[in-house]
Amino acid sequence: MSQKLRQEQILHILSQRGYCTVRYLTEALHYSSATVNRDLNAMQMAGLVKRSYGGVEAVDRNRYLPLPLRQNYMKKEKRRNAHAAAELIQNGDTVYLDASTTVQYIAPFLADKKDLRVITNNMHLAIELAEYDMEIICLGGTITERPHMLGGSVTLENALRFHPDKMFFSVDPITHDGYVSTGGCYLSLYRVMLKQSQKAYLLTNQSKLTERIKESLCDFGALTGVISDFDFPEETRRAFPNTEFIYVKE
Repeated sequence: MSQKLRQEQILHILSQRGYCTVRYLTEALHYSSATVNRDLNAMQMAGLVKRSYGGVEAVDRNRYLPLPLRQNYMKKEKRRNAHAAAELIQNGDTVYLDASTTVQYIAPFLADKKDLRVITNNMHLAIELAEYDMEIICLGGTITERPHMLGGSVTLENALRFHPDKMFFSVDPITHDGYVSTGGCYLSLYRVMLKQSQKAYLLTNQSKLTERIKESLCDFGALTGVISDFDFPEETRRAFPNTEFIYVKE
């Protein structure tokens, strides 16, 4: 198995446990301690984990993982959530698709839609969707994450010109009780699009859950729906009665 895939597995375990020993990882993943230690050393150098004597812990969950790792992490879950999101898009809709690696998986599921108008700050997604018969609007701006994610003042100014029927986005982390993190450098853009869009859907998976966040963009009450690969607790559902919870099973 490649080092990249092993690191994805380690990150997934740490996203759920926060901290674990090297021995636990070797037993859970069936790798040698030498292999696990090499991976952990490389991950610490990349700023993905923090090592301590005999163990390892997750970095601050309010930081973004590097883009190449995010693109290949939880691929099956992201694809299923994107498929569920695409089913909410009707012919003739104007939709905003954010620059997240989760929403990026929506592209092939839009191939048969008619008369779509898609607005995005993801150049890769814009190029991929340009293969289909739809209107594509790339918001432009500064490259905030190489090679294809855009943000900044120009992106924001252009976003103010549009009023999408539906918005689809993904951020990391979120909390069990329904708070959504700021979205990092895209905070202002998300705020604008939440205000401008008639409906807003968050795509998320279990690896994004945390107990608390420092700052929040909004809570689930600001959203039309939450699309996830897990079922939220009943108390969370009751707290947001006007929000649709879409549980995407395997």
